[in-house]
Amino acid sequence: MKKIVFLFFILLGTISSKASYILIPMDDSQKNHLKAYGIAYWALKGELEIYWLLNYRSGSFMVPNSKTVSNECTVRGVSYEVISDAQSNSILADIANPEQNQDAVKLEKAPKIAVYTPKGKQPWDDAVTLVLKFAEIPYDEIYDEEVFLDKLKDYDWLHLHHEDFTGQYGKFHSQFQYAAWYQKEVKDNEAMAKKLGFKKTSEMKLHTAKKIKEFVFGGGFLFAMCSATDSYDIALASEGVDICESVFDHDPMDKNANSKIDFTKGFAFENYKLSMNPFEYEYSTIDTYQTRSQYGMTEATDVFTLFEFSAKWDPVPTMLCQNHTNTVKGFWGQTVAFNKQYVKKNVLVMGESKAYGEARYIHGDYGKGTWTFYGGHDPEDYQHRVEEPPTDLSLHPNSPGYRLILNNILFPAAKKKKQKT
Repeated sequence: MKKIVFLFFILLGTISSKASYILIPMDDSQKNHLKAYGIAYWALKGELEIYWLLNYRSGSFMVPNSKTVSNECTVRGVSYEVISDAQSNSILADIANPEQNQDAVKLEKAPKIAVYTPKGKQPWDDAVTLVLKFAEIPYDEIYDEEVFLDKLKDYDWLHLHHEDFTGQYGKFHSQFQYAAWYQKEVKDNEAMAKKLGFKKTSEMKLHTAKKIKEFVFGGGFLFAMCSATDSYDIALASEGVDICESVFDHDPMDKNANSKIDFTKGFAFENYKLSMNPFEYEYSTIDTYQTRSQYGMTEATDVFTLFEFSAKWDPVPTMLCQNHTNTVKGFWGQTVAFNKQYVKKNVLVMGESKAYGEARYIHGDYGKGTWTFYGGHDPEDYQHRVEEPPTDLSLHPNSPGYRLILNNILFPAAKKKKQKT
């Protein structure tokens, strides 16, 4: 009997030595891609060693095996595989092969996340807060007052709620001027502008935009979607120029505004023309919302392709493009996509609809930090109409479009990785 017990413990020790890592696959075998990112963030918060295996099974994660990790995966419905030490070493050796377009990036520290968003935002307002909640990734909400009080320094990563940084309230006036939520938004912003010492909302939003620019320059990571992309760039470029008509700020706009824009102040766009019509649901020629239909685009043909980058030599865009498909379904938004002719030449296009001349997913550096702009509003709500119910992400746990958002959230954790030159 003692011999049997002894052999059992020998066998148990052998199994334990061979089952030393948990692999969280991110290819088509994963049941819940979105919650898998939450596991990765949870592991970082717990100071566990975790590797992001770029281009290996669509960007899988590897963490030392423990009952705590496997239980957490099970509770959250995340697929995982227990692999031996020999298997993990073999995977890492294959990835290190110079002929493989793969790399293993050690994630070091969970980034502290802030979402720039109004306190009374509507449930249909923001895909990022939806996916953060679904993935169980913690975040703080901040808005103009917190930015004014220099709270940005407390965070590593900032998402811009689908804001209008030009002070034109999304140019919703024509359609929603009598809606209670629109009237409240105007009232709240004007009250906050007055409280912070600004004459009007556009001046407050410009101040916020400039503070965010300082945040990026100092090493922060900025992510924006939909109207927070082009309106942010336009706000920076139009500093000192009144581009708001009286229905927005109670005084006339500068009719010569288009000739006074300084494109060097913005991150991403140049040579565009502003929409001077206050009743037009558009900021400028950057967005393709008004023009894409002339190409005959339909929901079936509205797709964009992710570029492939060198994992070993270009780890940043490689991380940002990790996915289980390189073709992503398109989706509308107030700013649906970026006309490529107005994208600055030094901007990295990571996803595009080549047939329609649209950039959908772009990235750049500024100072010590980076910014990423993603066109469209909700990756799993194609039309996205105002006042519709929020997307139920439990119905879309493997969304490629939402994976791009979560790539951006994990990316700062690997920033300290020494870049190859």
